[in-house]
Amino acid sequence: MLNRVRSAVAHLVSSGGAPPPRPKSPDLPNAASAPPAAAPEAPRSPPAKAGSGSATPAKAVEARASFSRPTFLQLSPGGLRRADDHAGRAVQSPPDTGRRLPWSTGYAEVINAGKSRHNEDQACCEVVYVEGRRSVTGVPREPSRGQGLCFYYWGLFDGHAGGGAAEMASRLLHRHIREQLKDLVEILQDPSPPPLCLPTTPGTPDSSDPSHLLGPQSCWSSQKEVSHESLVVGAVENAFQLMMARERRGHQVEGGCCALVVIYLLGKVYVANAGDSRAIIVRNGEIIPMSREFTPETERQRLQLLGFLKPELLGSEFTHLEFPRRVLPKELGQRMLYRDQNMTGWAYKKIELEDLRFPLVCGEGKKARVMATIGVTRGLGDHSLKVCSSTLPIKPFLSCFPEVRVYDLTQYEHCPDDVLVLGTDGLWDVTTDCEVAATVDRVLSAYEPNDHSRYTALAQALVLGARGTPRDRGWRLPNNKLGSGDDISVFVIPLGGPGSYS
Repeated sequence: MLNRVRSAVAHLVSSGGAPPPRPKSPDLPNAASAPPAAAPEAPRSPPAKAGSGSATPAKAVEARASFSRPTFLQLSPGGLRRADDHAGRAVQSPPDTGRRLPWSTGYAEVINAGKSRHNEDQACCEVVYVEGRRSVTGVPREPSRGQGLCFYYWGLFDGHAGGGAAEMASRLLHRHIREQLKDLVEILQDPSPPPLCLPTTPGTPDSSDPSHLLGPQSCWSSQKEVSHESLVVGAVENAFQLMMARERRGHQVEGGCCALVVIYLLGKVYVANAGDSRAIIVRNGEIIPMSREFTPETERQRLQLLGFLKPELLGSEFTHLEFPRRVLPKELGQRMLYRDQNMTGWAYKKIELEDLRFPLVCGEGKKARVMATIGVTRGLGDHSLKVCSSTLPIKPFLSCFPEVRVYDLTQYEHCPDDVLVLGTDGLWDVTTDCEVAATVDRVLSAYEPNDHSRYTALAQALVLGARGTPRDRGWRLPNNKLGSGDDISVFVIPLGGPGSYS
């Protein structure tokens, strides 16, 4: 409580002056740095040179994409090589140049311990301007009257089986969101309910009278209420779907990626998650989950239902039923525990020949897999992913649609210690929500509330805490448990304190 009072008082009296000297913290590297401002629509950090082979142009582009890192890191070729070093695993943050990411956002990342050749995570932080596409009245907008909207955007993209899908999504997804919002610029700024239909474009011929197609009107006695918030949610959902469609239209990229995206628009924070990354708000010590993971376990019933409705997707190799373990041939005719797409509990059934097939969903926790291959069920990419030693595609079981949660910033009075933490699964595999909240309190209390570098320092502390330190038997945490060997990427977004949100 004392820290919050100190933070609130300092926030009220501070007016953007120079921050006080930074204290030393045992959690942090010697050179903690404040992030620079984002460069919207800028190219990514230059790729490190690959070997002097005779790769085809397409393969060369693919190789360059896997080397690239977020633009705002401003990495030199030497910096890229250090970021790509699996042995040292140096934590990367934007340089201390006096320029900052929007909202003084903190960011840190580290490469994996040898799981893949390069860091397959990607990140994006942008301020995006949206100009309206048309006037709600149907009259073309006068250039002088055009008042668009700005939204703030953060994205983490956790790649797998290659970095191509994550790199492509980090460059393009916010542009698809912008396109989806163009029709909504005037509507979102008008407090009245959204129109049921947008006017047709001038010059478009009217369709013939469709009244003969209308059925009984008894079920249409009233119109459903649609909120402005739900329009933004729908725009984000459609943007993910359009991103997937763009991938299909010949933009072949390697691998796939989970996507965790945050948008701030008109006083509300929208968190969209497709995959196993996670977002939490830490507010006054309270933890508010802002996402849920999509894994074979959490989406078992959806996957089983699809396998039940379309058995051709399973071939002759898989069954949509789940058993506590693999069924053995000697157990034919016995009654064994099982569950199907309709069940949350377990029951007994007589084992038949088809039950000897491999289950569509198998394993537990981080070892759970779809078709014995992939451990996430939502995301982008993965168009060419097939079952090992088979021609069965896995893509039909993977969804690109995110779950979108909304947090209204205007409903609470936030202090500088209230933050939204985004992290790829490399963080959450070895760190609990409570441990993250404890790190938030410990690190931020060591900095003055108006010190903008505090959020980068926090992001670095979270990454270092999940990575661990190198020992004889790999990277270890203080309790001697294995640290995260995965790529780790973290955004820390302050919800109060210094910075303008308008």
